[in-house]
Amino acid sequence: MSNAKSSPNPADGAYDYDLLPALIGYNLRRAQTAVFQDFSHSLKDCNITPGQFGVLILIQANSGLNQTRLGNALGIDRSTVVAVIDRLEERGLVERAPAPSDRRSYALRLSDQGGSLLRRARALVEEHERRIAHDLNPVEQKQLKALLSRLSR
Repeated sequence: MSNAKSSPNPADGAYDYDLLPALIGYNLRRAQTAVFQDFSHSLKDCNITPGQFGVLILIQANSGLNQTRLGNALGIDRSTVVAVIDRLEERGLVERAPAPSDRRSYALRLSDQGGSLLRRARALVEEHERRIAHDLNPVEQKQLKALLSRLSR
């Protein structure tokens, strides 16, 4: 008889994850996947992505923001911003107007429909946040956000 340790059988749902659970990136990715799936499910009736939600929030909070500054705030390139704004504008959620200080750029603002959708989405996102953080007390939630913020610098 062999004294060799038996290997987990993936067919039985048992895996040896070796180094993975000790890696920050692995744990972040698993958490991000769970959060993203719950977020997407929460906002399915609004038909907006997490990225579009972020864009709508920033435009609402900074009415008149131009596309370049929006891209800078989100850390995305101008062509991506233009594509996102095109989609939101097609849906009647965002309006572009020539920027008063620079005719070459557009000032962005939410339409009435965009404001209405964002109010509904914000309530759903607040419920999503409560759901995903239910196992963490308020101090732990604050600590997690601070730690994640430090990693993203």
